Amino acid sequence: MQKIRNIAVIAHVDHGKTTLVDELLKQSGTIEAHKELKERALDSNDLERERGITILSKNTAIRYNDYKINIIDTPGHADFGGEVERVLKMVDGVLLVVDAQEGVMPQTKFVVKKAISLGLKPIVVINKIDKVGADPERVVDEIFDLFVALNANEDQLDFPILYTSAREGYAKWNLEDPPKDITPIFEAIIKHIPPPSGDSKNPLQLQIFTLDYDNYVGRIGIARIFNGKIKKGDELLLIKANGEEQKGRVRKLIGFLGLNRYDIEEAEAGDIVALAGFEAIDVGDSVVDPSHPQPLDPLHIEEPTLSVFFSVNDSPLAGLEGKYVTANKLKERLFKEIETNIAMKVEEIGEGKFKVSGRGELQITILAENMRREGYEFNISRPEVIIKEENGVKLEPFEYLVIDVPEEFSGTVIDKLGRRKAVMSSMTSLEEGHTRIEFEIPARGLIGFRSEFLTDTKGEGVMNHSFLDFRPFVGEVEHRKNGALISMEKGKALAYALFNLQERGVLFISPGEEVYVGMIIGEHSRPNDLEVNPIKGKKLTNIRASGSDDAIQLTPPRRMNLERALEWIEEDELVEVTPKSIRLRKRYLDPNERKRAKKQGGKL
Repeated sequence: MQKIRNIAVIAHVDHGKTTLVDELLKQSGTIEAHKELKERALDSNDLERERGITILSKNTAIRYNDYKINIIDTPGHADFGGEVERVLKMVDGVLLVVDAQEGVMPQTKFVVKKAISLGLKPIVVINKIDKVGADPERVVDEIFDLFVALNANEDQLDFPILYTSAREGYAKWNLEDPPKDITPIFEAIIKHIPPPSGDSKNPLQLQIFTLDYDNYVGRIGIARIFNGKIKKGDELLLIKANGEEQKGRVRKLIGFLGLNRYDIEEAEAGDIVALAGFEAIDVGDSVVDPSHPQPLDPLHIEEPTLSVFFSVNDSPLAGLEGKYVTANKLKERLFKEIETNIAMKVEEIGEGKFKVSGRGELQITILAENMRREGYEFNISRPEVIIKEENGVKLEPFEYLVIDVPEEFSGTVIDKLGRRKAVMSSMTSLEEGHTRIEFEIPARGLIGFRSEFLTDTKGEGVMNHSFLDFRPFVGEVEHRKNGALISMEKGKALAYALFNLQERGVLFISPGEEVYVGMIIGEHSRPNDLEVNPIKGKKLTNIRASGSDDAIQLTPPRRMNLERALEWIEEDELVEVTPKSIRLRKRYLDPNERKRAKKQGGKL
């Protein structure tokens, strides 16, 4: 039997999980010295590297002395909570990484709650101890209080503490110790994380927790072996979450070491492997010995809280930039996404229209951003929360929101959130004139709030939130106050026309950009929508008037990225997404159709 330890690295966004895993890979000798290890090696996706966040959980394995340590790096953002939840079922302990200055944040609470309820042994890693404003002792107290509040057992409350700087590559048991290397973390894992339960002599039981896809072998399930042995070529039984059974043969068995995957002939209880050969394999399914079929409990996947509509791009500029523009291509891509992303749901609700439900705005915008980079064109509607009904009561998702702001802006933020039905639960002063305020708020109240919040706090505010639960519906929340500036003509926008429109509001476009009837070119300074002409040129005469031909000075436009655009639009508006552009438009481009829809009281 191999000496194995299975751990997950959990933390809030940007507290240093992936950087810490980099150091563990380097200093264990798993990555050869001559190989250059990219920074944040496990963040392999372009978007993960650009945004500095982990989106998909990834597993690696390292060798330390004669131990094999399987490590799973988990996402830190609340929208990917479904990933974290599944992964924690596969491990025997967690490395809880907490920033020595920021301390316990919403996602820390979310992941710790899951880990404690599963009875996992935590090792607390206070990271970034070399950061200005770091206060490790305060953070340790915060973590202890959190564990007590979450009803941790005595063994969990007796957690070992390590002080690290993952970026500098050292860890120590005491703050006074000189910085050396990351060895204390390896020692803590081997000493405090229990070895995997289960026995290789028992009948086979393994459970899938993540999916992958390979064009050659099809669907690949990444799984933990809870009991027994598995060999390449074995005839086994796949038992799905709904009890369906299907026989299959293990065509490929894959092991992990460092950043590499390699073919293996067999594996035994306690290890984490990938296997191919079962086309219908899904997250939560069990693969068992056909002569002793004992499936494991299916995994509970948290339900989506937010939905948007993806539809075929039908604007006058459709098809000019994208490679995939038809309903069939859009359908194919969305259904391919749910093969590996089980926290999302896709329903076809009409010709070229699909309802996509997920755990939050970020999860949906990551999908849309990946699709536009792959050459897809489509429209997206405003995100709407999913309302449930239980015993005749309407329920909606609520979020736990934590905001760090300079003191002078706290009044404005509290006022704005009050109008969005937020309830303040605590307020504490931080160092350097900052305040931390905690709220419970309906998820609807957060849609469109981030950009307003950044403007109100002059870019200095930080907000984080995570899902709480479904609670009774609280009525209407405040939406965008300003109307839209809508183009009434098709053509190229002219500097002269835009110069005259500047006083009407904030523009989203520059001179020379193509516009069409019904396209939104800016935000009106008043609550109503206003139709304007952005292609109107100056009437030319052969007489030059002194003073009236001064150089036109335009204020730089407000550029909309995907997140900002989705937050900004209202129910009667869409975001047109193409590989090169993000445009905003009305759902009905024709002004007469808009008026008709408004009279009928339907969605515009």
